[in-house]
Amino acid sequence: MVTKLIKKVYSTSIYLFLYLPIFLLILYSFNNSRYSANWSGFTLKWYKELIVDTSIISALYNTLTIGILSALIATIIGTITAIAVHNMTPNAKNTFLNLIYIPVINPDIVIGISLLALFVWFKVKLGFLTILIAHITFNIPYVVLAILPKLKQLNPHLEEAALDLGASPLYAFFKVILPEIMPGIITGALFAFTLSLDDFIVTFFNTGSGINTLPIKVYSMTKRGVSPKINAVSTIMFMSVLILLLILQKRTKKIDE
Repeated sequence: MVTKLIKKVYSTSIYLFLYLPIFLLILYSFNNSRYSANWSGFTLKWYKELIVDTSIISALYNTLTIGILSALIATIIGTITAIAVHNMTPNAKNTFLNLIYIPVINPDIVIGISLLALFVWFKVKLGFLTILIAHITFNIPYVVLAILPKLKQLNPHLEEAALDLGASPLYAFFKVILPEIMPGIITGALFAFTLSLDDFIVTFFNTGSGINTLPIKVYSMTKRGVSPKINAVSTIMFMSVLILLLILQKRTKKIDE
């Protein structure tokens, strides 16, 4: 009985430590006072100010555009890569899987600086294109890892049967293979979009003047002091990522089933 109580107190303390700051951030995004320490009533004015703030709207547009494009391109490349890795010999597959895992476990700051060095070496002007390439780069491994389990579950004789019945390899892929691995592709795309939406470090090192994403914009806003608008922006970002992660979790459960 005492052990169970200690476990409950411990787990509750951990969750409070993790989520209490986020709860306070959401709460004070509705605070009528400009100062977070003083609660002076409920208001939506900070969210209304976000709507008319052109710099934040521009950052939101850039974030969504980069997120959608990077997720789309990374999903296409990741799907092709996953199929190629799946069809390799065991030794080659293990080698490529190890290479795919490296960007996943690598610190973001290493990825950001290495990509920056690459762009400088090729004399590419930092801006929208470099951010997009950077996001595609770190998204591809996650897409590959999301699709590979679905390929392992695939009946290896399905494609052979389609080819024996007269289907071309391309037709067999689009009509037989692709529908079977589509749940993994959707999961990988959602994962890629979520990571792109939330990224700060890689974007920070590869952004240029005149282009901002929401994480970069929030960081620049904190230099002038903590405004309630920052709380509102952070709340929107948190809720967006939370919704995407819930969808991702639901898709993952369906794949496992």
